[in-house]
Amino acid sequence: MADPQDIEETLLGGPVRYTREEIEVLAGVTEDQARRIWQALGFPAPAGDERAFTDGDVAALGEIRELLGNDLIDEDMVVQLVRAVGQTMGRLASWLSDVWLRRLSEQIPPDEPVTEDIVTAALAATEELRPAFERLLLHGWRRQLAAAGMRAAASTATASADPAAGVANLAVGFADVVSFTRLSRRMDGDALAAFIERFESATTEAVADQGGRVVKTLGDEILFVVSDPAAAAETGLRISERFEVDPDFPRVRVGMAYGEVIMRLGDVFGTPVNLAARLTATAYPGAVLVDGALAAALNDAGPYDTSSLRPRPLQGLGRVRPRLLRRPHRPDHTPGSLRLDKPARH
Repeated sequence: MADPQDIEETLLGGPVRYTREEIEVLAGVTEDQARRIWQALGFPAPAGDERAFTDGDVAALGEIRELLGNDLIDEDMVVQLVRAVGQTMGRLASWLSDVWLRRLSEQIPPDEPVTEDIVTAALAATEELRPAFERLLLHGWRRQLAAAGMRAAASTATASADPAAGVANLAVGFADVVSFTRLSRRMDGDALAAFIERFESATTEAVADQGGRVVKTLGDEILFVVSDPAAAAETGLRISERFEVDPDFPRVRVGMAYGEVIMRLGDVFGTPVNLAARLTATAYPGAVLVDGALAAALNDAGPYDTSSLRPRPLQGLGRVRPRLLRRPHRPDHTPGSLRLDKPARH
C-alpha cells in the first residue's frame, strides 16, 4: 500500500519542502500578500516553521506577482479571483472525492467499513486519472469563459443596463423542493444524496437547455438567471412539470422576477432576486409565480398565460400582485390555489 504522504506529494506535483518565509522570498511577494492569497484559497496560514509548500506553490505565487504588474489588475482583484478559485475548486474536489469513494465502496462487501487503506487506494487511483481530469477541467473552464464572454457581449448590445458595471436586465428564478425536511427524514445518507443529485441534475439541464445559468444550488433549492423572458418562462414551467412525468423527481414550487440585477463574482443581487425568492415562498406546490415585469415581458413572447392574483404582502417588499404562469388551457392550478406562506420546515 502506498504511503499517504507520498500520494499527497504526487497529487501536489512535488514534495512539500518550503516554509512560509521561504516561499515568500522565492516568489518575491510580501508576507501580507502571501497570507491573504493562502487564506483566500481557503487554507489557514501555516506557522512560520511549518513546511507546507511545494515548487508549484512558488511558481503560482510568482505568476500572481507578475499579474500584479499589469495595470488592469490590483491586489484586491487578485484576492477576489483567488477566493473564487478556492471555493470553486474546493467544492469540485469534495464532489469528486464523494463520487469516487462512493464508487469504490460499491466494490467492497457491504459489511466492510471504508478504512484508511481504502481511502489511500482511492487517492492512488485519483493520481492515475488526474491528467484526464485536468484536461476536462481546463476545457470546461474555457467553454464557460467563452459563454460568459458571449453573454456579456449580448447584454452590452441589447440591454438598457450596463453589464460593464456589473448590471444587467435578467429574469431571476428560484426552484424549491416542497416539504424537503419531511422527505429527507425518511432517507438515509445515500438515498438523500441521490435525491439531491436528481433534483440538481434535472433543474440544471432545464436551465441550460434554455440558455440560462445556474447561479447556485442549496441542496433543496436552485437559483438561476435567464436573459430572455420567454426562455425564463419555459425554464420555470419545465422544472415544475418534471414531477408529472418523472416519479423520482420531487414536487417543486418556482418563483421568478424580471428586472435590473447586480452581478458580482458569479452571484446576483437586487430586488428581482429578493422578489423571486419571496414569490417562491408563497407559491403553491407545483405552481410557477412571476412578477408583473416578467408577465408584461411575456405578453408577446409566446404561448404563456399569466393570471393575475390578488395582492399579497411580501416581506421587505410591501404588497405585490403575483401572476400565475401556465401554459394555455392547462387548468393544473387556479388562482385560488396560491398559498400565502410555504409550510413551515420542522
